[in-house]
Amino acid sequence: MGLKGLKLPFASNRSKLTCTYKCGNACYGECANTSDNEYFGDIVSRRGVLQAFGLGVVTVGGGAALAACATEDEAAAPEGTTSPQDTATQANDAPPRPGMQFESVEPNTEDLVVVPAGYTSAVLIAWGDPVYEDAPEFDPMNQTAEAAARQFGFNNDFAGLLEHPDDPNRLVYVCSHEYSTEPHMFPNYDPENPTDEEINIGIASHGHTVLEVSKVGNSGQLQREFGPLNRRITGTTEFELKGAAAGSDLLKTSADPTGTMVLGTFNNCSGGVTPWGTFLSGEENIDQYWANAAAVTDERAAEDVKRFGVEEGASERKWERIHDRFDLAKEPNEFHRFGYIVEINPFDPESTPVKHTSMGRFKHEAGTIHVTDDGTVVCYSGDDARFEYIYKFVSSKQIKEGDVAHNMTILDEGTLYVASLEGNSPQDQITGDGELPEDGHFDGTGTWHKLLTATADGVESHVDGFTGEEVAVFTRLAADAVGATKMDRPEDFEPHPETGKLYLALTNNSYRGATGENAEKSKEDVMEYAPIRENKNGLVMEIDDEHAGESFTWNLLLVCGDPEAAQTYFGGFDESKVSPISCPDNLAFDSHGNLWISTDGNALGSNDGLYAVGLEGENRGQVKCFLTVPKAAETCGPIVDDMRVMVNVQHPGEEDDATFENPGSNWPEGGDSVPRPAVAVAWRPDGKQIGVDA
Repeated sequence: MGLKGLKLPFASNRSKLTCTYKCGNACYGECANTSDNEYFGDIVSRRGVLQAFGLGVVTVGGGAALAACATEDEAAAPEGTTSPQDTATQANDAPPRPGMQFESVEPNTEDLVVVPAGYTSAVLIAWGDPVYEDAPEFDPMNQTAEAAARQFGFNNDFAGLLEHPDDPNRLVYVCSHEYSTEPHMFPNYDPENPTDEEINIGIASHGHTVLEVSKVGNSGQLQREFGPLNRRITGTTEFELKGAAAGSDLLKTSADPTGTMVLGTFNNCSGGVTPWGTFLSGEENIDQYWANAAAVTDERAAEDVKRFGVEEGASERKWERIHDRFDLAKEPNEFHRFGYIVEINPFDPESTPVKHTSMGRFKHEAGTIHVTDDGTVVCYSGDDARFEYIYKFVSSKQIKEGDVAHNMTILDEGTLYVASLEGNSPQDQITGDGELPEDGHFDGTGTWHKLLTATADGVESHVDGFTGEEVAVFTRLAADAVGATKMDRPEDFEPHPETGKLYLALTNNSYRGATGENAEKSKEDVMEYAPIRENKNGLVMEIDDEHAGESFTWNLLLVCGDPEAAQTYFGGFDESKVSPISCPDNLAFDSHGNLWISTDGNALGSNDGLYAVGLEGENRGQVKCFLTVPKAAETCGPIVDDMRVMVNVQHPGEEDDATFENPGSNWPEGGDSVPRPAVAVAWRPDGKQIGVDA
């Protein structure tokens, strides 16, 4: 059922359980960034009603049923709320662009995937499904670490789809497995006393999957296959450390005195596919896996673990009980070996994945590539935490076609930058209530500040008081020193494939200019790049960058939230004709140049979803919801091509009062089954292109 006319709370729908296991409660504590730099973001929406849009098809597996839709009388707004019909707006009758010609899915709380009328969907693969032919079928009551290392991992996030090197009827799907949620994975789980096997299953459930998939007829449907490229990368897979910090004393441990090899990767969030056929993945909320920050005695390292938020005593997961490397009292440098962009060659199952230290160490969200006209490779990344920064790495190397070994060194040599931003309007025109300044835009300029330059001969620091290796490892602290601009959970970057403009999702930050109980957590009042107080719903920024240069301009494409709220902005598009959108996270483009946005933590009381956004002409700012995901789930890793739309459905049913025995969702199998993170694929049974009527 839709939620038209209901009064809804304006707080993220993320459960505390999700915050504990996904990000180590980063959203509940004090801001770890104590520098006095400017910072970005915060918008509040105060409306209590959601506008509904059209019919949807509810799908699970391959089945579909028409979702119920309220009549006009049933949807009448209750007293004290505003109906869409009451809002006077300037009409915008521009037809949707190709790629956006579908009926918008209305807000809902269904425990299903909901797609537009005329579309269907199915699950490609779910947690525990075999990746290798000799792996056992999933049995949630009899899990083992050995089996988990050969099955699809937990909480899939970033996703990519690549052409198969040999078979035109197959594709190669890749994804990251961000984190494990043990209370929902194991029967009778005791968080204070996890078993050794539960700990090792959790470690094996992280990492990545490479999966061959086959096309089904002429439709967009896909099915999983056991192919020679299939691979599981876990928390014990060997990675090579390369670039600025490789071999540094800061990365040496008792298990690796060379400082060049490390076991595993954790909390891999968004990423990107490179032009040379590999994929990148960002290690994000790494702090939660380590214990005993109080034991760190080196002054800068102690500041670093505090900035990341490592627990002073035992960790939440208790991995340190059986693995010394997660105990900072025993291995203080092991923590320095995580928090990087990793690169994996999906076409060589025997290859050693790489961690690129020249791109800096922080809570990486995304790693997306733009190649300039002269062949310069630029990689963009956000640091996904409140009041953290945005970065880019400009390589000094160029792509050599067909030379994968060379191309996988491109991100080791070059210059790392961090950004600062300024607005174009007088400060007194930024009122905090969403009113546009006199020039009609939230916009301004920005500067990229050099942090380090890595070459084949070594690394140069551009930050006083830091060596080059220290900049690479203690990147947040170095960025503080050059005056970077604090932003609101900068998540996915995505360059437009034709214009080269960048789009940046800024998910939320309720502490901007906060009052009441959160007043002490506010670090700065509104600015033009952060124009509304107490951001619950997030922003999407458009950036016109010099790419290889040091200057850019920016504007806010979307101030997200309920379109009936005065505080929202949809690129100038008629707000009575857009879908509500809250907490933008991952981004993608379709072949028509439309931006697609997945959401995480919808603060409007309905399920998260995937939205298409027009960027040009009369359609600029038009937002249409294409699908929603099940209860308490997050929409991750969108892939949009002409024949299919794919999303990773992360943590379905992850509610505070849910347990393995009493789940908050039964998706995707229904009945009384345990919820399973999974990959959903949507397509048109008529064989036509996504979002194209003709």
